[in-house]
Amino acid sequence: MRIGMFTDTYPPFINGVSTSIVVLKKALEKKGHEVFIVTVNNEKIGYDLSDKKIIRIPGIPVGIYDYRLSGIYPIKVIKKIKKLNLDVIHSHTEFGVGTFARLISKQYDIPLVHTYHTMYEDYISSVTKGYLDWPSKPIIAELTKFYCDKTSSELIVPTKKTYDLFKKKYKVDRDVHIIPSGIEIEKYFRENYNKEDIEALRKKMGINKEDFVILYVGRLGQEKNVEFLIDAHVALARQYHNCKLLIIGDGPLMEKLQKKVRCYRIEESVIFGGKVPYEEVGIYYQLASVFATASTAETQGLTVIEALAASLPIIVINDESYESAVENEYNGFVFKNKREYHKRIKFLMQNPDILKIMKVNARNSSFKHSADYYADRVLEVYKIAVGDRKVNEKKTYFSRLKKVVSDSWKIKK
Repeated sequence: MRIGMFTDTYPPFINGVSTSIVVLKKALEKKGHEVFIVTVNNEKIGYDLSDKKIIRIPGIPVGIYDYRLSGIYPIKVIKKIKKLNLDVIHSHTEFGVGTFARLISKQYDIPLVHTYHTMYEDYISSVTKGYLDWPSKPIIAELTKFYCDKTSSELIVPTKKTYDLFKKKYKVDRDVHIIPSGIEIEKYFRENYNKEDIEALRKKMGINKEDFVILYVGRLGQEKNVEFLIDAHVALARQYHNCKLLIIGDGPLMEKLQKKVRCYRIEESVIFGGKVPYEEVGIYYQLASVFATASTAETQGLTVIEALAASLPIIVINDESYESAVENEYNGFVFKNKREYHKRIKFLMQNPDILKIMKVNARNSSFKHSADYYADRVLEVYKIAVGDRKVNEKKTYFSRLKKVVSDSWKIKK
């Protein structure tokens, strides 16, 4: 197949969506398919057509994290996209490039598959700072229903939580495919890292080998609820001097969170690693004992799967987003409040043998989230979208004539 992926985010811009697209692209190419990317130019305002398989169109910064918004119909690349002779378009965004994907799909009669990655209603408060929440949420809901229900051939969501959003809340009457995003799990296996490099990083971060390290990886935004982890860590830090909280990531709340740590006087126990390049983030998982998150704004939470692949038990807040990854008391624990969070952490600190077993379970449970399995599931949806079209066969005059003769014979019979 010749597949066109349309997205507002793609490396060098790094987040969960761009990561999942890179993983899917590589896995599909390994299976012999050709994948082309249409995305926003994050480096500058202008086109970048230097890579034959990546079309970067102009984007304007919108002041929300590092996102850029593109025009919905960049004329300069229309002919170039037409020449790609795409069999299917896979959009990964509702706006900007996503609207462009829908226009191209309609213009050239190309089946459109869409993946809904972001629970926008959970992000509104971070964007509006608490103002205009009421009118914003209904508007976002209506736009989401329109883009995901009315304009695509097939719809993919990563979890049952997102499935329920469309089926129960938005009342969409269509097929919705639940396909958890996959990752390159091998990238996080401990044996793929040099022991000396791990020790050097451990020393750089101020972590001792005997420390029990709780890891968080992700954006430092209001919706991620990192404040919960810091608030909850106060009691742990005061009771266990070897319990450390390692926070990897950056975002608008960085200064606020650092100030909170100083106010609690737990600077030696909470370590901010800052923004880390995607290619290097895997080694940070090797420093941890467990992985924790209190975010309820995820559609899936890819960092949780990365943690499993790195043999880390995961401690997550009770939310449907994590149901496909967490098996309570097998590869991690689910908590509802601060008291339960403390209980789970203390239990693993005091029971190293059980921690070792859960580390093995975590690694084993990561295999169902492999990139290869992910690609196979997505390909099934592509085939449904394409329907009876023979995507590998050229629609020549002879093939059309052959069909006419065949159909005529059937009618006579």
